[in-house]
Amino acid sequence: MDAVVLVGGEGTRLRPLTYDLPKQMLPVVDRPMIEHVVGWLARHGVDRVVLSLGYRPDEFQRAYPEGELAGARLSFAVEPELLDTAGAVRFAAEATGVTERFLVLNGDVLSDFDIPALVSFHEAHGGLATIQLTPVADPSAFGVVPTDDSGRVVAFIEKPPPGTAPTNRISAGCYLLEREALDLVPPGRRVSIERETFPSLVERGQLFALSSEAYWLDTGTPEKFLQASFDILARRRAADCLPPVPEIAPGLFADRAAELEGSASGPTYLGPGARVRAGAEVSESVVGPSAEVSAGARVVRSILMTGARIGQGAVVESSIIGPGAEIGPGCKVTEFSLVAGGERVEASTTLVAARLGGR
Repeated sequence: MDAVVLVGGEGTRLRPLTYDLPKQMLPVVDRPMIEHVVGWLARHGVDRVVLSLGYRPDEFQRAYPEGELAGARLSFAVEPELLDTAGAVRFAAEATGVTERFLVLNGDVLSDFDIPALVSFHEAHGGLATIQLTPVADPSAFGVVPTDDSGRVVAFIEKPPPGTAPTNRISAGCYLLEREALDLVPPGRRVSIERETFPSLVERGQLFALSSEAYWLDTGTPEKFLQASFDILARRRAADCLPPVPEIAPGLFADRAAELEGSASGPTYLGPGARVRAGAEVSESVVGPSAEVSAGARVVRSILMTGARIGQGAVVESSIIGPGAEIGPGCKVTEFSLVAGGERVEASTTLVAARLGGR
């Protein structure tokens, strides 16, 4: 079975990290997010993944030039212009020769849904499309999907005002489409699957939905992006997501080439060449390849990307430090601050909910 994965967005809420890399190429624990997504699809019977590309497509093509990833074949479809969700799906399917039923997935969503169960449900109900649903505490920021007792969708309500949603079950960004469903998508222009295609299918009685309590996370914000790594390390997700390195203490995963002189507690990952110097403290964090935490520094619930350096006595809490960035001695970086790759933060600087660097 084929899957079309939408990875064309600019990741604006994760800027400046996404100025140089698409969001799906940012690391979640030990590998880019897209590798988690494709690996999950491959484990559930998808043998070809079409990446629908828009923003910085060269980064994906350069990273996977052989057209293979995590056990699945890769195809690339680069939008000639912004076509929105349904337009992008139609363009990608036609450009890469998708001819049968296929999956569609938002590339910034991580989940452990049972894809074979979704396929079985879809086949049993005979619609043109089936949406995977997930319950959330506040559905106002999502597409809300009420159904009848048979699972037929009776409405698709995009981002209802707070307190007005008829259900807390939302579209999880995972759909199963018959190839014929694309006939409802006008070619050559921007078309929203949420605002045009799904409502059209509802009118025809051809849209169904299956709800699941399985793990699901939209990684669009810094807070959720951080959570994606910690959920894996804390074993809130399938074991296949864990990094293939020794677990040297409960929840503490360390590559054999990492150097741990200070203290570290899980859930934490230390990548190859990562260094935690004597007197440094790391907890619930990712210290990426060749990143260094200097003596007396403290890193809590944060991600240090490849080659990042944290100076002596500095504190980094709930933040993401880009590749090769340097946080000077005595700095304090907190509250979901994002520091772009290659930036240098001068000694004793305080950053609170900051966005530093980039364009």
